[in-house]
Amino acid sequence: MNITKKQCVLSISGGMDSSSLMLNLLANDYEVTALSFDYGQKHKAELLRAQSLVKYLGDNGIRVRHQIIDLSTLTPLLNSALVSGGNEVPEGHYENENMKATVVPNRNKIFSSLIQSVALSIANETEQDVKIALGIHAGDHAIYPDCRQEFRDADYQAFLEGNWDAEKVSFYTPYLELMKAGILEDGLKSCEKLGIDFDEVYARTLTSYKPIQIDGRWYSDYKSASSVERVEAFIEIGRKDPAPYADETGPVTWDAVKKDVSKVLSLN
Repeated sequence: MNITKKQCVLSISGGMDSSSLMLNLLANDYEVTALSFDYGQKHKAELLRAQSLVKYLGDNGIRVRHQIIDLSTLTPLLNSALVSGGNEVPEGHYENENMKATVVPNRNKIFSSLIQSVALSIANETEQDVKIALGIHAGDHAIYPDCRQEFRDADYQAFLEGNWDAEKVSFYTPYLELMKAGILEDGLKSCEKLGIDFDEVYARTLTSYKPIQIDGRWYSDYKSASSVERVEAFIEIGRKDPAPYADETGPVTWDAVKKDVSKVLSLN
């Protein structure tokens, strides 16, 4: 650990938002401790992408301390379409009522408790303040109660009440006023500052609740809500998504993905 740098702890799923935030932190000279969580999610392929991105950064001289925390023993006890054994993940845009099926009970509280524990440990070890980086943004959905400001305020207050010196830990939320297209644009700026390739980075991210494996390779779907929003963001910034897409017929071209998602968006 480089204790001469600013310290930050980040939860990284392997998706677009958290990966962009990791780039933002590195571009702003933070020493990053990145935590990923295996809770039996159907889109566990994201964890492989997070590992791949961290390795790519390391190969380019950019160090990130990354650890996957195994919570998979909880999986049989969780009631959600997002975890193994749950119902089918619904398709469509997040605004649809059926997206409530994708809520994992108390997920962000579980994650935040572990992130806070690590952040305070680093603060005590290094004797300096530590940031917890959150990828919360203007497009966060009311369908997820644990993405709301009221939850975050109450959770942080509980952290302060339950720990000595917890005020050493605070938050870094650079995307608070941005939609997903703005997050991608920030990722592009961070890539330029770090001297790394945007397409190489985002090819190593996955934003899909229903990933598809073909001949050992993982593809994103383009019909589940998280995928629809990712495609929408790439369309808005006028770039081709370098991540591969597929459906039940096999790999699908970017033009076909754009056409299908544009149709979905026009209906909402």
